[in-house]
Amino acid sequence: REYEDPADRRFHAQPVACHACGPRLSLITGGPGSAAAPRLFGEEALARARRLLAAGAVVAVKGLGGYHLACDASDATAVRLLRARKNRGGKPFAVMARSLETAERLACVGPAERALLTGRRRPVVLLRRREGGGSLVADGVAPGSPDLGVLLPYTPLHHLLLGLPGDPAGPSVLVMTSGNRSGEPIVTDDKDALTRLGALADAWLTHDRPVHVPCDDSVVRICAGQELPVRRSRGYAPLPIALPVPVEPALAVGGDLKNTFCVAEGGYAWLSAHVGDMDDLATLTAFEAAVGHLTELTSVAPEVLIADRHPGYRSGQWAERHARGRPVRRVQHHHAHVAATMAEHGLDGSAPVIGVAFDGTGYGDDGAVWGGEVLLADYDGFRRFGRLSYVPLPGGDAAVRNPYRMALSHLRAAGVRWSEALPCVAACAPGERRLLERLLDRSVVCVPTSSMGRLFDAIASLAGLCHRVEYEAQAAMALESAAVAAGGPADGYRFALLPGRPADGA
Repeated sequence: REYEDPADRRFHAQPVACHACGPRLSLITGGPGSAAAPRLFGEEALARARRLLAAGAVVAVKGLGGYHLACDASDATAVRLLRARKNRGGKPFAVMARSLETAERLACVGPAERALLTGRRRPVVLLRRREGGGSLVADGVAPGSPDLGVLLPYTPLHHLLLGLPGDPAGPSVLVMTSGNRSGEPIVTDDKDALTRLGALADAWLTHDRPVHVPCDDSVVRICAGQELPVRRSRGYAPLPIALPVPVEPALAVGGDLKNTFCVAEGGYAWLSAHVGDMDDLATLTAFEAAVGHLTELTSVAPEVLIADRHPGYRSGQWAERHARGRPVRRVQHHHAHVAATMAEHGLDGSAPVIGVAFDGTGYGDDGAVWGGEVLLADYDGFRRFGRLSYVPLPGGDAAVRNPYRMALSHLRAAGVRWSEALPCVAACAPGERRLLERLLDRSVVCVPTSSMGRLFDAIASLAGLCHRVEYEAQAAMALESAAVAAGGPADGYRFALLPGRPADGA
Protein backbone atom coordinates (compact mmCIF):
# COMPACT_ATOMS: atom_id res chain seq x y z
CA ARG A 1 0.00 0.00 0.00
CA GLU A 2 2.85 2.40 0.81
CA TYR A 3 4.28 2.09 -2.68
CA GLU A 4 0.94 2.91 -4.28
CA ASP A 5 0.16 5.98 -2.13
CA PRO A 6 1.65 9.24 -3.52
CA ALA A 7 1.22 10.83 -0.09
CA ASP A 8 3.44 8.24 1.58
CA ARG A 9 7.18 8.84 1.85
CA ARG A 10 7.74 5.27 0.55
CA PHE A 11 5.87 5.94 -2.73
CA HIS A 12 8.04 4.44 -5.51
CA ALA A 13 10.94 4.52 -3.05
CA GLN A 14 12.97 1.62 -4.42
CA PRO A 15 13.94 2.97 -7.85
CA VAL A 16 14.74 6.51 -6.63
CA ALA A 17 16.46 5.75 -3.30
CA CYS A 18 20.07 6.85 -3.15
CA HIS A 19 22.87 4.30 -2.91
CA ALA A 20 23.60 5.28 0.69
CA CYS A 21 20.22 4.28 2.08
CA GLY A 22 18.69 1.81 -0.33
CA PRO A 23 19.15 -0.23 -3.49
CA ARG A 24 19.75 1.58 -6.75
CA LEU A 25 17.78 0.07 -9.62
CA SER A 26 19.33 -0.25 -13.07
CA LEU A 27 18.65 -1.92 -16.41
CA ILE A 28 21.36 -3.32 -18.69
CA THR A 29 20.32 -3.94 -22.28
CA GLY A 30 23.68 -4.72 -23.90
CA GLY A 31 25.28 -8.11 -24.36
CA PRO A 32 27.37 -9.81 -21.67
CA GLY A 33 30.88 -8.46 -21.27
CA SER A 34 30.12 -5.30 -23.22
CA ALA A 35 31.82 -2.35 -21.56
CA ALA A 36 29.56 0.02 -23.46
CA ALA A 37 26.36 -1.77 -22.49
CA PRO A 38 23.52 0.75 -22.27
CA ARG A 39 22.43 1.25 -18.66
CA LEU A 40 19.30 3.00 -17.43
CA PHE A 41 18.45 3.89 -13.84
CA GLY A 42 15.43 4.34 -11.61
CA GLU A 43 12.01 5.00 -13.14
CA GLU A 44 13.51 5.00 -16.62
CA ALA A 45 14.91 1.49 -16.06
CA LEU A 46 11.53 0.20 -14.86
CA ALA A 47 9.62 1.77 -17.73
CA ARG A 48 12.05 0.31 -20.30
CA ALA A 49 11.89 -3.14 -18.68
CA ARG A 50 8.10 -3.11 -18.84
CA ARG A 51 8.20 -2.09 -22.52
CA LEU A 52 10.66 -4.87 -23.29
CA LEU A 53 8.44 -7.46 -21.57
CA ALA A 54 5.39 -6.21 -23.45
CA ALA A 55 7.36 -6.53 -26.71
CA GLY A 56 8.18 -10.21 -26.07
CA ALA A 57 11.65 -9.95 -24.53
CA VAL A 58 13.10 -12.09 -21.75
CA VAL A 59 14.32 -10.00 -18.82
CA ALA A 60 16.55 -11.26 -15.97
CA VAL A 61 15.16 -9.73 -12.78
CA LYS A 62 17.16 -9.64 -9.54
CA GLY A 63 15.06 -10.49 -6.50
CA LEU A 64 15.59 -11.44 -2.87
CA GLY A 65 17.31 -14.79 -3.35
CA GLY A 66 18.75 -14.44 -6.83
CA TYR A 67 17.69 -13.79 -10.39
CA HIS A 68 14.48 -14.76 -12.15
CA LEU A 69 13.96 -14.99 -15.90
CA ALA A 70 10.73 -13.22 -16.77
CA CYS A 71 8.56 -12.87 -19.86
CA ASP A 72 4.96 -11.98 -20.68
CA ALA A 73 2.95 -15.10 -19.78
CA SER A 74 0.27 -14.28 -22.37
CA ASP A 75 2.79 -14.08 -25.24
CA ALA A 76 3.09 -17.59 -26.71
CA THR A 77 6.16 -16.62 -28.75
CA ALA A 78 7.98 -15.21 -25.71
CA VAL A 79 7.15 -18.32 -23.69
CA ARG A 80 8.48 -20.59 -26.46
CA LEU A 81 11.62 -18.46 -26.68
CA LEU A 82 12.30 -18.72 -22.94
CA ARG A 83 11.57 -22.45 -22.95
CA ALA A 84 13.99 -23.03 -25.83
CA ARG A 85 16.73 -20.86 -24.36
CA LYS A 86 16.50 -22.64 -21.00
CA ASN A 87 16.30 -26.04 -22.66
CA ARG A 88 13.39 -26.76 -20.35
CA GLY A 89 11.38 -29.14 -22.53
CA GLY A 90 7.73 -29.23 -21.49
CA LYS A 91 8.25 -28.64 -17.77
CA PRO A 92 5.65 -26.17 -16.44
CA PHE A 93 6.61 -22.59 -15.60
CA ALA A 94 5.33 -20.67 -12.58
CA VAL A 95 3.69 -17.29 -13.11
CA MET A 96 3.52 -14.11 -11.04
CA ALA A 97 0.13 -12.39 -11.15
CA ARG A 98 -0.26 -8.67 -10.59
CA SER A 99 -2.90 -9.10 -7.89
CA LEU A 100 -5.08 -11.64 -6.14
CA GLU A 101 -7.93 -10.69 -8.45
CA THR A 102 -5.75 -11.53 -11.46
CA ALA A 103 -4.79 -14.86 -9.88
CA GLU A 104 -8.46 -15.69 -9.36
CA ARG A 105 -9.07 -15.20 -13.08
CA LEU A 106 -6.37 -17.78 -13.81
CA ALA A 107 -7.21 -20.52 -11.33
CA CYS A 108 -9.53 -21.68 -8.57
CA VAL A 109 -8.48 -20.01 -5.32
CA GLY A 110 -10.02 -21.28 -2.07
CA PRO A 111 -9.64 -19.71 1.39
CA ALA A 112 -6.52 -21.73 2.22
CA GLU A 113 -4.88 -20.91 -1.12
CA ARG A 114 -5.83 -17.25 -0.73
CA ALA A 115 -4.14 -17.13 2.68
CA LEU A 116 -0.97 -18.66 1.21
CA LEU A 117 -0.89 -16.33 -1.80
CA THR A 118 -1.29 -13.19 0.28
CA GLY A 119 0.67 -14.27 3.38
CA ARG A 120 4.14 -13.06 4.27
CA ARG A 121 5.89 -16.12 2.84
CA ARG A 122 4.51 -15.70 -0.70
CA PRO A 123 5.30 -19.16 -2.13
CA VAL A 124 4.36 -20.45 -5.54
CA VAL A 125 0.95 -22.05 -4.90
CA LEU A 126 -0.20 -24.90 -7.14
CA LEU A 127 -3.77 -24.13 -8.19
CA ARG A 128 -6.29 -25.94 -10.37
CA ARG A 129 -6.57 -24.01 -13.62
CA ARG A 130 -9.82 -22.20 -14.37
CA GLU A 131 -11.51 -22.50 -17.74
CA GLY A 132 -11.50 -19.18 -19.52
CA GLY A 133 -8.24 -17.91 -18.04
CA GLY A 134 -6.27 -18.79 -21.15
CA SER A 135 -6.04 -15.25 -22.52
CA LEU A 136 -3.75 -14.26 -19.65
CA VAL A 137 -1.54 -17.35 -19.83
CA ALA A 138 -0.36 -19.00 -23.05
CA ASP A 139 -0.84 -22.75 -23.42
CA GLY A 140 2.93 -23.22 -23.46
CA VAL A 141 3.33 -22.01 -19.87
CA ALA A 142 2.16 -25.32 -18.35
CA PRO A 143 1.39 -27.63 -21.27
CA GLY A 144 -0.89 -30.54 -20.47
CA SER A 145 -1.09 -29.73 -16.76
CA PRO A 146 -4.41 -29.23 -14.94
CA ASP A 147 -2.56 -27.08 -12.38
CA LEU A 148 -0.78 -23.75 -12.56
CA GLY A 149 1.88 -22.50 -10.18
CA VAL A 150 0.98 -18.94 -9.17
CA LEU A 151 2.62 -16.43 -6.85
CA LEU A 152 1.99 -12.80 -6.07
CA PRO A 153 4.58 -9.99 -5.96
CA TYR A 154 6.70 -10.13 -2.80
CA THR A 155 9.11 -7.22 -3.31
CA PRO A 156 8.46 -3.57 -4.23
CA LEU A 157 10.31 -4.18 -7.49
CA HIS A 158 7.81 -6.88 -8.48
CA HIS A 159 4.87 -4.56 -7.78
CA LEU A 160 6.43 -1.81 -9.87
CA LEU A 161 7.40 -4.15 -12.70
CA LEU A 162 3.83 -5.46 -13.00
CA GLY A 163 2.47 -1.93 -12.82
CA LEU A 164 0.55 0.15 -10.32
CA PRO A 165 -2.74 2.00 -10.92
CA GLY A 166 -2.12 4.77 -13.44
CA ASP A 167 0.93 3.15 -15.02
CA PRO A 168 1.00 2.51 -18.78
CA ALA A 169 -0.51 -0.81 -19.83
CA GLY A 170 1.80 -3.81 -19.60
CA PRO A 171 1.75 -7.53 -18.82
CA SER A 172 -0.41 -8.41 -15.81
CA VAL A 173 0.99 -11.95 -15.57
CA LEU A 174 4.68 -12.80 -15.94
CA VAL A 175 6.42 -16.12 -16.25
CA MET A 176 8.88 -16.15 -13.34
CA THR A 177 11.37 -18.99 -13.50
CA SER A 178 14.68 -19.45 -11.71
CA GLY A 179 17.52 -17.48 -13.25
CA ASN A 180 19.82 -20.31 -14.27
CA ARG A 181 20.60 -22.72 -17.03
CA SER A 182 18.83 -26.03 -16.56
CA GLY A 183 20.64 -28.14 -13.98
CA GLU A 184 22.60 -25.24 -12.46
CA PRO A 185 21.97 -23.32 -9.21
CA ILE A 186 20.21 -19.97 -9.26
CA VAL A 187 22.39 -16.99 -10.24
CA THR A 188 22.93 -14.39 -7.51
CA ASP A 189 25.99 -12.38 -8.57
CA ASP A 190 25.54 -9.48 -10.99
CA LYS A 191 28.66 -10.15 -13.09
CA ASP A 192 27.81 -13.85 -13.09
CA ALA A 193 24.32 -12.99 -14.34
CA LEU A 194 25.72 -11.22 -17.40
CA THR A 195 27.74 -14.28 -18.40
CA ARG A 196 25.70 -17.28 -17.22
CA LEU A 197 22.42 -15.71 -18.34
CA GLY A 198 23.92 -14.04 -21.39
CA ALA A 199 22.34 -16.51 -23.82
CA LEU A 200 19.03 -16.56 -21.94
CA ALA A 201 18.09 -12.92 -21.30
CA ASP A 202 17.69 -9.84 -23.50
CA ALA A 203 18.09 -7.41 -20.59
CA TRP A 204 18.98 -7.41 -16.90
CA LEU A 205 16.92 -5.47 -14.34
CA THR A 206 19.15 -5.35 -11.29
CA HIS A 207 19.99 -3.39 -8.16
CA ASP A 208 23.10 -2.80 -6.09
CA ARG A 209 22.10 -4.77 -3.01
CA PRO A 210 24.07 -8.07 -2.99
CA VAL A 211 22.39 -11.44 -2.53
CA HIS A 212 24.47 -13.33 0.04
CA VAL A 213 22.37 -16.50 0.28
CA PRO A 214 20.81 -18.09 -2.84
CA CYS A 215 17.16 -18.97 -2.31
CA ASP A 216 14.62 -20.26 -4.84
CA ASP A 217 10.89 -19.69 -4.51
CA SER A 218 9.05 -22.18 -2.32
CA VAL A 219 6.34 -24.32 -3.94
CA VAL A 220 3.28 -25.33 -1.91
CA ARG A 221 -0.07 -26.93 -2.57
CA ILE A 222 -3.17 -27.40 -0.42
CA CYS A 223 -4.08 -31.06 0.02
CA ALA A 224 -7.17 -32.03 2.03
CA GLY A 225 -7.13 -28.59 3.60
CA GLN A 226 -3.51 -28.90 4.73
CA GLU A 227 -0.44 -27.03 3.53
CA LEU A 228 1.85 -29.46 1.68
CA PRO A 229 5.31 -28.08 0.76
CA VAL A 230 6.60 -29.38 -2.57
CA ARG A 231 9.77 -27.27 -2.35
CA ARG A 232 10.60 -25.66 1.00
CA SER A 233 12.80 -22.65 0.36
CA ARG A 234 12.23 -18.87 0.46
CA GLY A 235 9.97 -17.86 3.35
CA TYR A 236 10.32 -21.23 5.08
CA ALA A 237 14.03 -22.09 5.24
CA PRO A 238 15.98 -22.03 7.47
CA LEU A 239 13.30 -21.50 10.13
CA PRO A 240 13.75 -24.07 12.93
CA ILE A 241 11.61 -27.19 13.15
CA ALA A 242 10.85 -28.54 16.62
CA LEU A 243 11.77 -32.20 17.08
CA PRO A 244 9.86 -34.63 19.32
CA VAL A 245 13.12 -36.18 20.60
CA PRO A 246 16.51 -34.54 21.21
CA VAL A 247 19.36 -35.32 18.80
CA GLU A 248 23.13 -34.95 18.92
CA PRO A 249 24.71 -32.21 16.79
CA ALA A 250 24.40 -33.59 13.26
CA LEU A 251 24.58 -32.71 9.58
CA ALA A 252 22.35 -34.75 7.23
CA VAL A 253 23.58 -34.14 3.70
CA GLY A 254 20.40 -35.16 1.83
CA GLY A 255 20.06 -36.97 -1.47
CA ASP A 256 21.28 -36.20 -4.98
CA LEU A 257 17.93 -35.22 -6.53
CA LYS A 258 16.41 -31.90 -5.44
CA ASN A 259 18.93 -31.73 -2.64
CA THR A 260 18.27 -30.06 0.65
CA PHE A 261 20.34 -30.74 3.73
CA CYS A 262 19.70 -30.37 7.44
CA VAL A 263 21.59 -29.47 10.61
CA ALA A 264 20.15 -30.42 13.97
CA GLU A 265 20.95 -30.24 17.66
CA GLY A 266 18.91 -30.84 20.78
CA GLY A 267 15.23 -30.28 20.11
CA TYR A 268 15.54 -28.43 16.79
CA ALA A 269 16.41 -29.03 13.16
CA TRP A 270 17.15 -26.47 10.45
CA LEU A 271 16.45 -27.47 6.86
CA SER A 272 18.34 -25.67 4.12
CA ALA A 273 16.73 -23.96 1.19
CA HIS A 274 16.43 -25.94 -2.05
CA VAL A 275 19.91 -26.58 -3.49
CA GLY A 276 19.18 -28.65 -6.62
CA ASP A 277 20.38 -31.81 -8.35
CA MET A 278 23.92 -32.75 -7.37
CA ASP A 279 25.09 -33.69 -10.87
CA ASP A 280 26.70 -30.35 -11.62
CA LEU A 281 29.94 -28.83 -10.28
CA ALA A 282 28.27 -25.47 -9.73
CA THR A 283 25.56 -27.15 -7.60
CA LEU A 284 28.17 -29.00 -5.55
CA THR A 285 29.96 -25.70 -4.96
CA ALA A 286 26.69 -24.04 -3.94
CA PHE A 287 25.94 -26.98 -1.62
CA GLU A 288 29.27 -26.63 0.16
CA ALA A 289 28.82 -22.87 0.58
CA ALA A 290 25.30 -23.36 1.92
CA VAL A 291 26.50 -25.95 4.46
CA GLY A 292 29.09 -23.49 5.74
CA HIS A 293 26.54 -20.70 5.97
CA LEU A 294 23.85 -22.72 7.78
CA THR A 295 26.23 -24.26 10.33
CA GLU A 296 27.60 -20.79 11.08
CA LEU A 297 24.12 -19.27 11.28
CA THR A 298 22.84 -21.93 13.71
CA SER A 299 26.13 -22.39 15.63
CA VAL A 300 25.74 -26.14 15.23
CA ALA A 301 29.06 -28.01 15.20
CA PRO A 302 28.10 -31.41 13.75
CA GLU A 303 29.54 -34.39 15.58
CA VAL A 304 28.10 -36.90 13.13
CA LEU A 305 27.32 -36.80 9.40
CA ILE A 306 24.34 -38.66 7.95
CA ALA A 307 24.00 -39.76 4.34
CA ASP A 308 21.91 -41.98 2.09
CA ARG A 309 23.09 -45.58 1.70
CA HIS A 310 23.37 -45.21 -2.08
CA PRO A 311 27.10 -45.72 -2.76
CA GLY A 312 27.04 -43.51 -5.85
CA TYR A 313 25.41 -40.42 -4.33
CA ARG A 314 27.67 -37.37 -4.56
CA SER A 315 26.20 -36.05 -1.33
CA GLY A 316 27.31 -39.19 0.49
CA GLN A 317 30.76 -39.03 -1.10
CA TRP A 318 31.03 -35.40 0.05
CA ALA A 319 30.19 -36.50 3.61
CA GLU A 320 32.92 -39.14 3.55
CA ARG A 321 35.48 -36.61 2.27
CA HIS A 322 34.57 -33.99 4.88
CA ALA A 323 34.06 -36.26 7.89
CA ARG A 324 37.46 -35.38 9.41
CA GLY A 325 37.29 -38.24 11.86
CA ARG A 326 33.60 -37.90 12.61
CA PRO A 327 31.34 -40.91 12.05
CA VAL A 328 29.30 -41.04 8.84
CA ARG A 329 26.03 -42.91 9.33
CA ARG A 330 24.30 -44.33 6.28
CA VAL A 331 20.50 -44.37 6.37
CA GLN A 332 18.14 -46.32 4.12
CA HIS A 333 16.26 -43.93 1.83
CA HIS A 334 12.69 -44.98 2.63
CA HIS A 335 13.31 -45.41 6.34
CA ALA A 336 14.38 -41.75 6.26
CA HIS A 337 11.06 -40.83 4.63
CA VAL A 338 9.09 -42.63 7.35
CA ALA A 339 11.22 -41.26 10.21
CA ALA A 340 10.85 -37.71 8.88
CA THR A 341 7.08 -38.14 8.76
CA MET A 342 7.11 -39.45 12.34
CA ALA A 343 9.02 -36.35 13.46
CA GLU A 344 6.69 -34.07 11.49
CA HIS A 345 3.73 -35.49 13.42
CA GLY A 346 5.45 -35.25 16.80
CA LEU A 347 5.87 -38.99 17.46
CA ASP A 348 8.53 -39.82 20.04
CA GLY A 349 9.29 -43.28 18.62
CA SER A 350 8.20 -45.15 21.72
CA ALA A 351 5.94 -47.30 19.52
CA PRO A 352 6.65 -48.43 15.95
CA VAL A 353 4.53 -47.21 13.06
CA ILE A 354 3.45 -48.71 9.76
CA GLY A 355 5.05 -46.39 7.25
CA VAL A 356 4.10 -46.30 3.57
CA ALA A 357 6.88 -44.83 1.41
CA PHE A 358 6.04 -44.43 -2.28
CA ASP A 359 8.44 -42.59 -4.60
CA GLY A 360 10.46 -42.99 -7.76
CA THR A 361 13.72 -44.44 -6.56
CA GLY A 362 15.74 -45.32 -3.50
CA TYR A 363 18.69 -47.62 -2.93
CA GLY A 364 17.43 -50.86 -1.39
CA ASP A 365 19.27 -52.97 1.15
CA ASP A 366 19.03 -55.95 -1.23
CA GLY A 367 20.53 -54.01 -4.13
CA ALA A 368 17.18 -53.48 -5.84
CA VAL A 369 15.63 -50.10 -6.60
CA TRP A 370 12.97 -49.59 -3.94
CA GLY A 371 10.05 -47.18 -4.16
CA GLY A 372 6.81 -48.93 -3.19
CA GLU A 373 7.51 -49.83 0.43
CA VAL A 374 5.55 -50.63 3.58
CA LEU A 375 7.82 -50.54 6.65
CA LEU A 376 7.35 -51.31 10.32
CA ALA A 377 9.61 -48.61 11.69
CA ASP A 378 10.77 -46.47 14.56
CA TYR A 379 13.67 -44.02 14.68
CA ASP A 380 16.26 -46.73 15.29
CA GLY A 381 15.39 -49.13 12.49
CA PHE A 382 12.77 -50.76 10.33
CA ARG A 383 11.46 -54.04 9.01
CA ARG A 384 10.22 -54.23 5.45
CA PHE A 385 7.03 -56.26 5.45
CA GLY A 386 5.34 -55.14 2.25
CA ARG A 387 6.25 -53.86 -1.20
CA LEU A 388 5.13 -53.77 -4.79
CA SER A 389 6.17 -56.83 -6.76
CA TYR A 390 9.59 -56.56 -8.33
CA VAL A 391 9.76 -55.97 -12.08
CA PRO A 392 12.92 -55.45 -14.11
CA LEU A 393 14.14 -51.92 -14.87
CA PRO A 394 15.35 -52.59 -18.45
CA GLY A 395 18.35 -50.46 -19.28
CA GLY A 396 18.47 -48.67 -15.92
CA ASP A 397 18.08 -44.91 -16.37
CA ALA A 398 16.96 -45.46 -19.98
CA ALA A 399 13.76 -47.00 -18.57
CA VAL A 400 13.20 -43.86 -16.47
CA ARG A 401 13.57 -41.61 -19.53
CA ASN A 402 11.38 -43.87 -21.68
CA PRO A 403 8.26 -45.00 -19.77
CA TYR A 404 7.29 -47.40 -22.57
CA ARG A 405 10.16 -49.59 -21.38
CA MET A 406 8.55 -49.86 -17.94
CA ALA A 407 5.19 -50.60 -19.54
CA LEU A 408 6.74 -53.44 -21.57
CA SER A 409 8.48 -54.76 -18.46
CA HIS A 410 5.24 -54.79 -16.46
CA LEU A 411 3.37 -56.46 -19.32
CA ARG A 412 5.99 -59.18 -19.56
CA ALA A 413 5.98 -59.70 -15.78
CA ALA A 414 2.18 -60.10 -15.94
CA GLY A 415 2.37 -62.56 -18.82
CA VAL A 416 0.73 -60.19 -21.33
CA ARG A 417 1.88 -60.43 -24.96
CA TRP A 418 3.44 -57.34 -26.57
CA SER A 419 0.74 -56.55 -29.11
CA GLU A 420 1.34 -53.62 -31.45
CA ALA A 421 -2.22 -52.57 -30.75
CA LEU A 422 -0.97 -51.34 -27.36
CA PRO A 423 0.37 -47.74 -27.42
CA CYS A 424 3.45 -48.58 -25.37
CA VAL A 425 4.44 -51.35 -27.79
CA ALA A 426 3.87 -49.15 -30.83
CA ALA A 427 6.05 -46.46 -29.22
CA CYS A 428 9.02 -48.82 -29.08
CA ALA A 429 10.88 -49.36 -32.36
CA PRO A 430 11.07 -53.01 -33.49
CA GLY A 431 14.86 -53.10 -33.11
CA GLU A 432 14.71 -51.74 -29.58
CA ARG A 433 11.92 -54.21 -28.79
CA ARG A 434 14.15 -57.12 -29.79
CA LEU A 435 16.96 -55.69 -27.65
CA LEU A 436 14.62 -55.39 -24.66
CA GLU A 437 13.50 -58.99 -25.10
CA ARG A 438 17.10 -60.14 -24.95
CA LEU A 439 17.87 -57.99 -21.92
CA LEU A 440 14.81 -59.30 -20.08
CA ASP A 441 15.47 -62.92 -21.11
CA ARG A 442 19.03 -62.78 -19.80
CA SER A 443 18.39 -60.36 -16.89
CA VAL A 444 21.16 -58.11 -18.21
CA VAL A 445 21.07 -54.42 -17.16
CA CYS A 446 17.72 -55.17 -15.53
CA VAL A 447 17.89 -54.22 -11.86
CA PRO A 448 14.64 -55.24 -10.13
CA THR A 449 12.47 -52.40 -8.86
CA SER A 450 9.44 -52.04 -6.61
CA SER A 451 9.04 -48.35 -7.49
CA MET A 452 5.58 -46.82 -7.42
CA GLY A 453 6.88 -44.01 -9.62
CA ARG A 454 7.89 -46.48 -12.30
CA LEU A 455 4.45 -48.12 -12.07
CA PHE A 456 2.86 -44.71 -12.74
CA ASP A 457 5.21 -44.34 -15.72
CA ALA A 458 4.14 -47.73 -17.04
CA ILE A 459 0.42 -46.96 -16.75
CA ALA A 460 0.89 -43.55 -18.43
CA SER A 461 2.59 -45.23 -21.40
CA LEU A 462 0.12 -48.12 -21.49
CA ALA A 463 -2.69 -45.54 -21.70
CA GLY A 464 -0.92 -43.77 -24.57
CA LEU A 465 -0.36 -40.56 -22.55
CA CYS A 466 3.41 -40.31 -22.28
CA HIS A 467 6.15 -42.50 -23.76
CA ARG A 468 9.22 -40.28 -23.28
CA VAL A 469 9.93 -37.81 -20.49
CA GLU A 470 11.93 -34.59 -20.45
CA TYR A 471 11.64 -33.92 -16.72
CA GLU A 472 10.94 -35.82 -13.52
CA ALA A 473 7.34 -36.99 -12.93
CA GLN A 474 6.19 -35.89 -16.40
CA ALA A 475 4.44 -39.20 -17.08
CA ALA A 476 2.74 -39.22 -13.69
CA MET A 477 1.55 -35.65 -14.23
CA ALA A 478 0.12 -36.61 -17.62
CA LEU A 479 -1.74 -39.47 -15.95
CA GLU A 480 -3.10 -37.13 -13.27
CA SER A 481 -4.17 -34.62 -15.91
CA ALA A 482 -6.08 -37.32 -17.80
CA ALA A 483 -7.78 -38.45 -14.60
CA VAL A 484 -8.82 -34.88 -13.79
CA ALA A 485 -10.13 -34.36 -17.33
CA ALA A 486 -12.16 -37.59 -17.14
CA GLY A 487 -13.93 -36.32 -14.02
CA GLY A 488 -16.34 -38.22 -11.80
CA PRO A 489 -15.78 -41.47 -9.93
CA ALA A 490 -14.09 -44.29 -11.78
CA ASP A 491 -13.67 -47.99 -11.14
CA GLY A 492 -10.30 -48.79 -9.63
CA TYR A 493 -7.98 -51.66 -10.34
CA ARG A 494 -8.35 -54.82 -8.28
CA PHE A 495 -5.28 -55.63 -6.24
CA ALA A 496 -4.32 -58.14 -3.58
CA LEU A 497 -1.84 -58.48 -0.74
CA LEU A 498 0.31 -61.55 -1.25
CA PRO A 499 2.12 -63.32 1.60
CA GLY A 500 5.82 -62.56 1.49
CA ARG A 501 8.73 -64.91 1.72
CA PRO A 502 10.94 -64.91 4.82
CA ALA A 503 13.62 -63.06 2.86
CA ASP A 504 11.20 -60.15 2.52
CA GLY A 505 10.83 -59.87 6.28
CA ALA A 506 7.09 -60.37 5.91
